[in-house]
Amino acid sequence: MKKKALITGASRGIGAAVARALAKEGYDLLLVCKSSGRDIMRLGMELEETYQIHCETALCDVSDPVQVETMMMQVGEIHVLVNNAGISFVGLLTDMSIQQWHQVMDTNLNAMFYTCRLVVPQMVRRKEGKIINVSSVWGNVGASMEVAYSASKGGVNSFTRALAKELAPSNVQVNGVAFGVIDTSMNECFSKEEIEALREDIPADRLGSTKEAGEIIRLLVNAPSYLTGQIITMDGGYI
Repeated sequence: MKKKALITGASRGIGAAVARALAKEGYDLLLVCKSSGRDIMRLGMELEETYQIHCETALCDVSDPVQVETMMMQVGEIHVLVNNAGISFVGLLTDMSIQQWHQVMDTNLNAMFYTCRLVVPQMVRRKEGKIINVSSVWGNVGASMEVAYSASKGGVNSFTRALAKELAPSNVQVNGVAFGVIDTSMNECFSKEEIEALREDIPADRLGSTKEAGEIIRLLVNAPSYLTGQIITMDGGYI
């Protein structure tokens, strides 16, 4: 039986790049997104045709525990879980509504709890599994005007380290990647001038690509089992 990877936020950006990287490795896939049904189905068909793998797709708002539980009742065995779904809010903390705060936390942090609590038991039973959580450099150091996002990603980092310790005796590895500025649609909220200012602060003198993001996650999936509880920072030397 082929191994199967579940990737959230998989319709585009980093999630789609991870899907391509793992399909190339021969993984069957379950691609999950909130609302981009046409995009994710198109990606799934492309990967099936290109790599001769089986690819399922699901529309699921991972910030909703009921939707996650319903989805997980139908997915079968999951060997790799990539928690990638995420949203941001750029603006002053005082301009942020309570609803917007909860939306960021529910999507970036709580969703990771909802998926892990349902996938972990089967991984523990098999004594095998990989969980990769997508974080951000702002989870390491914080960012002005992105307090909620920074706080949520700081939570992702702590969650990753703690769960890794909990699952290490069961040979289940949990790691995270704290990305710097990756060239994705999440950056569309910034002007060209703001993107240029960000680029000038990056020693590599460019934004990272989604292909590079997918590759580092592929490497973590294939890493030795002794590597666990780590937050790998990939930011072009920014920090």
